[in-house]
Amino acid sequence: MSDWFCPSYEGWLLTLHIQPGAKHTAIAGLHGGALKIRLAAPPVDGKANEALLVYLAERLGLPRRALELKSGATSRRKVIRVHGGGNPAALLQA
Repeated sequence: MSDWFCPSYEGWLLTLHIQPGAKHTAIAGLHGGALKIRLAAPPVDGKANEALLVYLAERLGLPRRALELKSGATSRRKVIRVHGGGNPAALLQA
């Protein structure tokens, strides 16, 4: 088990550190007990949050509706609930 993900009721909780406004969207590695993700989307009007959820859903092979922002809507530190299957450790693989 890792610090940045843990099992939860009906799925997983992911702890993420987000860097919005990057040149491209990519997993940047681990950062202080969280998975760091660089997002190309700007941090305006929730665009970065939605881009993050879409990106994670694609990487995990799940529909977008399977992911939910639990906390951190206006913060770089976010907690995402992943409903159903998927393997969060796969996010670290290329």
